[in-house]
Amino acid sequence: MRVDKYLWCIRYYKTRSIATEAVKKGHVTVNGQQAKASRDVFAGDKITLRKDQINYVISVLGIPDNRVGAKLVDMYRKDETPAEAFEHLEMLKLAKEHYRAKGEGRPTKKDRRDIDDYLLDDEDEADIG
Repeated sequence: MRVDKYLWCIRYYKTRSIATEAVKKGHVTVNGQQAKASRDVFAGDKITLRKDQINYVISVLGIPDNRVGAKLVDMYRKDETPAEAFEHLEMLKLAKEHYRAKGEGRPTKKDRRDIDDYLLDDEDEADIG
């Protein structure tokens, strides 16, 4: 089975065209080699794909005949993605929440004073250290 079709069948991509595009962009490797969309996948192959800033590592256990339901996906693949990858994604989400939310506009006078106080505190610590 083609690698793009396999990734679509085991529900890593919503459509087959999105899976094909990811393979063309170089986000997918099979057994450590850059893959083309037409590359065949066999049981025992190891697929690495980058999606949503996570490097997924998948071992192919079997080849489905067609797209499978979400409950049956584990029959055809073994997810070997390290837990650190998901922790890194959580840290990125927390870092984004630190900044002002989009659409809140310019800082208020109080926000501006808080920012100035914070920056002055950092400069004072740098002068001491």
